[in-house]
Amino acid sequence: MLALLFLLPISFTIPAVFAWQIFEKADEPGWKTIIPFYNLYIWLKIINKPMWWYIFLLIPFINVFMVMLMIVELVKCFEKFALWEQGVAVIFPFVYLPYLGFSSKEKYIPADKRKKIKKTWIREWVDAIIFAVIAATIIRTFLLEAYTIPTSSMEKSLLRGDFLFVSKISYGPKVPNTPLSFPFVHHTMPLSADRNSFVEWIKLPYFRFPGFEKIKNNDVVVFNYPEGDTVSTVFQSNISYYRLLKEAGRNNVWKNKRKYGNIIYRPVDKRENYIKRCIGIPGDTLQIINQQVFINSKLAEFPPDGQVKYTVYAPKGINKKFRDNIDISDEDYNIWKGDLHHALPLTDEAAQKLHERPSVRKVEKVVAKSGMWSPYLFPFDSLYQWNIDNYGPIYIPKKGATLELSMNNISVYKRLIDVYENNDLEIKNGKIFINGEEADSYTFKMDYYWMMGDNRHNSADSRFWGFVPEDHIVGKASFVWLSLDPDKSLFDGKLRWNKMLRVIH
Repeated sequence: MLALLFLLPISFTIPAVFAWQIFEKADEPGWKTIIPFYNLYIWLKIINKPMWWYIFLLIPFINVFMVMLMIVELVKCFEKFALWEQGVAVIFPFVYLPYLGFSSKEKYIPADKRKKIKKTWIREWVDAIIFAVIAATIIRTFLLEAYTIPTSSMEKSLLRGDFLFVSKISYGPKVPNTPLSFPFVHHTMPLSADRNSFVEWIKLPYFRFPGFEKIKNNDVVVFNYPEGDTVSTVFQSNISYYRLLKEAGRNNVWKNKRKYGNIIYRPVDKRENYIKRCIGIPGDTLQIINQQVFINSKLAEFPPDGQVKYTVYAPKGINKKFRDNIDISDEDYNIWKGDLHHALPLTDEAAQKLHERPSVRKVEKVVAKSGMWSPYLFPFDSLYQWNIDNYGPIYIPKKGATLELSMNNISVYKRLIDVYENNDLEIKNGKIFINGEEADSYTFKMDYYWMMGDNRHNSADSRFWGFVPEDHIVGKASFVWLSLDPDKSLFDGKLRWNKMLRVIH
């Protein structure tokens, strides 16, 4: 890691090395191209740009964009004004810059003496669009990205219709696994259900730049959905591919195109983005007892605006104005109204206010009893008689930690060892084999996290699909800038003014 930290600031100066002969043509010694940072200073002199540009060369990720601009300005000194020429120079500087330097046909003209080219309005627009796309891509890849909340899994902490910014630099931005992709879309091309927005001609290994902080218990985190590596193009990540296999069988899922569509694989950075609260960090042991979360045997704080389900009996319904006052969504209310036996997700405060209302006869928290097994919960093993309200204890692996393996716990950690950490794990005759060798322990290569939604009875989270590997972490949910109520019209309170411009806790 120390070696990488040393090399990272040097790496963006590498394009200068390929300009050795260009420096010579500009009457600067070629050896100056191999001195990190100094070579960029000389480069700015050659292209006749102000020295304050150098400030941006020191800002991570912005410096990559600045070097691209400097390459364009450098090739202009050889009268390369065509868009395709400048594009080739930016994409293939290790070929194009040496060509300009070594070719006797290519004549260098100092930046202050080259002829001025007046761009057509079309070229002006094209340049502006390219500049905007590149700048926005760098920002959303490495610094900050906008997201919206599509589901109620984090209510009432985060609401459907909340628009928020996610900080990529808080935990350190990660290098895209698939850098060649269509801009501003995630994994699927617009107006298509199954056409990938990316190509895998270049596939980069996992690497994360240093961040300002580490993930802490109770941070709200955006991450790539771990079970989203394989998806049905019909169901996408709404229903996990692995759940479909359990319910319908592999043969049916793969062959019934009409019902399931195509089955496709997605690399880590193109898996669906989820947002949850990080309940457990690497090395923690988590247990849920009657809805209360314990971390390392200590009671964890329940989110102030978190929800669980309550049985509510109110034969005459609940007044609309009162519902709005205690923040019961129309979606939840309409489901409950259609079946009074259906439970309502409520905060403790809303449940108390309902209980005090004369027209409401019963408000009772729904709690699954200990020992009642829910087979659809991770690790999908009858050895673990867990349910959504009584779960664990379960150990959350930490990088470098060694865990004893047995047939009693292999179902919990099999996917981590086999899929996330790229080992070949097999079970033969009641024995565990990793990469062909019998194993009774394993040392983890990555940190793992345990994520849960604040709307505890309406959240597909780690209880359903397990651990989140560190290479799936996208960023920290930081700030809500806009909040729109999807149940209301523009002139009927759609803008939730009291929910805007708030820091996420």
